[in-house]
Amino acid sequence: MNDDRPGTVLSAEDSWRVLERNQHGRLAVSVLGAPDIYPINFLAHDNRLLFRTNPGTKLAELTVNNRVAFEVDEIDEAEARSVVVKGVARVIDTQSEVDVVDQLTLKPWTGTRKYTYVEIVPTTVHGRHFELGGEPDRY
Repeated sequence: MNDDRPGTVLSAEDSWRVLERNQHGRLAVSVLGAPDIYPINFLAHDNRLLFRTNPGTKLAELTVNNRVAFEVDEIDEAEARSVVVKGVARVIDTQSEVDVVDQLTLKPWTGTRKYTYVEIVPTTVHGRHFELGGEPDRY
């Protein structure tokens, strides 16, 4: 595959490690051709992403169109990694599934109670690694 974007491609395993090390990212949804992006906290667990939410625009949008994208960035002084997940979202609604997810370390980002669990089952996962630095000289 010829890809002229900057950075080096991460393997699927390295992309999952980035997801597992992080807990904040952005969820992208689209309804009737109108995209929205939401900051969320999440947990990468068992080859899926999990997050908690409440009834509102985000939940309504992903139930209208369950095909979503998610991105997480990991940046330090010298390098950065960016991982994009495309997949299918669904509300976790059986009590047995809720009981299992309740045992995980998935807590709300803000001081609110969020009772609805959502999972994203990936269809694709890809990441890139970047060496950070200034713009190269032109000459």
